[in-house]
Order: sequence, then C-alpha cells, then structure tokens
Amino acid sequence: MNRRRWPWVLGALLVLVIAAGAVALTWFGRQVRPPGPVGAEVTVTVARGATPAAIAQTLEEAEVIRSARFFEFYLKRADASRIEAGDFVLRQSEDLDTVVGVLTSGAAIKAGQRLTIPEGLTLGQVAEVVGRLPGRSAAAFTEAVKSGTVRSRYQPQGQSLEGYVLPETYEVGARETEAQILARLVGAFDGLATDLDLTAAARRLGVTPHQAVVIASLVEREAKVDIDRGPIARVIYNRLARGMPLQIDATVQFALGVNKPRLLLSDLKVDSPYNTYRIPGLPPGPIAGPGRAALSATLSPTPGSWIYYVLTDADGRHAFATTSAEFERFKAESARKGLL
Repeated sequence: MNRRRWPWVLGALLVLVIAAGAVALTWFGRQVRPPGPVGAEVTVTVARGATPAAIAQTLEEAEVIRSARFFEFYLKRADASRIEAGDFVLRQSEDLDTVVGVLTSGAAIKAGQRLTIPEGLTLGQVAEVVGRLPGRSAAAFTEAVKSGTVRSRYQPQGQSLEGYVLPETYEVGARETEAQILARLVGAFDGLATDLDLTAAARRLGVTPHQAVVIASLVEREAKVDIDRGPIARVIYNRLARGMPLQIDATVQFALGVNKPRLLLSDLKVDSPYNTYRIPGLPPGPIAGPGRAALSATLSPTPGSWIYYVLTDADGRHAFATTSAEFERFKAESARKGLL
C-alpha cells in the first residue's frame, strides 16, 4: 500500500472506532437510564435463592427493565449477593441504579405492610387506616395532607385533597413515610383519572374535571351495588340540567361530620355549603374518595331520563323514577319494607 495513504486509512479507522464507541456509549446509557418518564408502579417478587439471571428475567417480564441479559451483566458492578428475597415496589422503565438500589437497600415489603383503603372514606378516615400500619401515625398523614406538598394534577387551587386519593390495596414499603404513602395514593388517583381521560370526558358531560370528581364522590356514597352507579350518576346530571336541588343525604352527613343511619328533618336544615337540600347545584368539593367503579360510572353515566331514586331492596338496590308520582309510589313500597 502506498505509504501516503496510511495516514488517511488510520484516520478513517480512528473515526470509525470513535463513532462506534459513541454509538455503544449511547446504547449503554439508554439501557441504564431509559429515555422518557418512568411508568406505573409494579410489585416484583424476588424468590429466595433466585439467581441474578432469574431476577433479571422477572424484572424484564414486569417491564421494569428493558433487557434481562444486559441487567445480568450490569449486576456484576453491584454485589448481587446483597439482594433480598421478598416483594419490592418498583416502577416500569426505571433506571438501573435505582432498581439495584431498591433491591439491595432492605426496602422489601414486610408482613403487615399491605394497606387497603376502602371506597367512600373521607381523608380523615383514610388517615385512621394509614395510622393502623406498624410505625405509622394518623396525625403524620394528616399533617402531610395539610402541608400542601402533595397535590393532584386535577386538584384546583384552594381545594383540599379530599376525593383525590384512590381507594385501592397498596403494598407499602417498610421505610415509606406517611407523606410518601399519601403521594402514592394521589399518584394512583391521577393515573386512573388519566386512563379514564377525565378532562375530555368531563367536557363532554358539561362539567369541569373537579365537578366530575365531586359527582363521583356522591355516586360512591349513594350507590350500594355496582349496577346502580350509572343510573345514580345520570340522576345527578339530569337534576343539575333542570336546576333541581340534588337533595342527597350523603352530603348532609358530610356536613354534619357523622354518618347517621337516618337523617332527621332538623339535620336537613344544617347551614353548610355541602347541604344539597339547601344549596343549588353541586357542593364545593368531594365528600369521599370515589373508587374505580364510581369514577367510571360518573364519566359514562347510564342513559336515562330519571330524576329520582329511592332504596327499595334490602340488598341495596334502588328504584329509579322519572315522575314525582312514580317516585312517591316507590317511596311507599320502600316504607312498607321498613327501608325508610
């Protein structure tokens, strides 16, 4: 080969090596820190005695990591023997340093750290449930709520987090603080609301996203069985459209701060913006935490022209009426059954 060409050949080879190195470095970086936001929370179980290959495969199947083979290689940088057996809360498309940190930090979910938030609770009641977890405090949870550091993306300015935590069962890490637990409950609500396209659905129904959450909380407290959720949501929309007072007992109970099996006539006169027997339209905020079914029913209410409903079965079923005469007939039937 002509000696004059050697510098050009060496230069070209050097450029190729540098380019290949840059590509490899970029690829490596994308494996370690995937581009884009992290995904949903998932609970991953690491079996006792699991090999690095088995752990990597489990993480790949849960979509926490992109490549089991690469993660197995990456674990060689860490001490894989420090990975605990147990259940771990991770997020999909998480960066690998965070994944390894969680797996080796002793943050496995301990027994008794399962948190179940029933549908229809107020924030005060949610705080009590959180406070029953080992090492947790209802007061600390309430303080986190009041601090305003945790907010829902759907929560208007000036509104509390009432109604913006998702009733669900959660696996709580042993080291999670009350504020972190609150952030998870609110994040889960936001995730569901986004999945249900809350903003667009509310617009189609002629309400704001916040008003839709308020309606969902009313549906949650009023419906006793799933089949009634859609029709109750429709009654609320129909009454709002007609300018009729909602006259929902659950709002009076919220205003009173106590759940009574039967309200007295004097209770219906309580002076509160949440008393829908006295105020027109919706109360200013949610009265409880609506669950998945109530939110779904609110955003996709059952078609119908009903403007009344009344409990008519001991199993919780309601009857729905379009006229006052029909409503009075259902009320009489319910009274005969001892349900009113």
